[in-house]
Amino acid sequence: MGLNVFNTLSRSVEPFVPLDPDGKKVGLYCCGPTVHDYAHIGNFRTFLFFDLVHRYLEWSGYDVTFVMNLTDVDDKVIEAADAAGRSITEHTEPFGEVFLSDCGTLGVRTVDSYPRATAYIERMVDFIERLIENVAYQNTSDTPAAARTASFSVTDGDGGTSPAQTIVINVTAENDAPTLADLTTATFTESAVNLEKLIGTFVHDTDLGD
Repeated sequence: MGLNVFNTLSRSVEPFVPLDPDGKKVGLYCCGPTVHDYAHIGNFRTFLFFDLVHRYLEWSGYDVTFVMNLTDVDDKVIEAADAAGRSITEHTEPFGEVFLSDCGTLGVRTVDSYPRATAYIERMVDFIERLIENVAYQNTSDTPAAARTASFSVTDGDGGTSPAQTIVINVTAENDAPTLADLTTATFTESAVNLEKLIGTFVHDTDLGD
């Protein structure tokens, strides 16, 4: 039996198929811990699960590149560091080291890269700006529930830019501020480029070697 996964785009369970045209390489990402304090046993459920997926994919013969970020800046981190009278780096580095040690104790294998959020702030801001400019929409009281259209360009691996593609999203809401639950339908044109490609461009352009 092969690996089946839930595709949030199609909202259905589908057989796992690598994006790699040769079907040999797989990129795996897991959102790591926020290192403002020690991770508890409940946190490690996620990392044990992804370790299982990591092992299964390699057992299946795939060349896996596994990345797990360490969130070393957010409100909790800033508040904890301030209360301790330390800089963010001074406060988070020990917790990051303990987390990796605890992973080893639980038998979780190391991954290929542990990028820290503070090292990629500019890239994240740039990515968010691109989303706001090209994909996201702003809801106001003057524009209650209605269909929104967004278009964006996707940069290919060679630095070129594909023609702008259009995503049409139908939003059904009972109020002026649609929530995630209101996104009951999502209709994509045949020529649409899904958001995964935009995200893929961001990952492709980001050096995760350190």
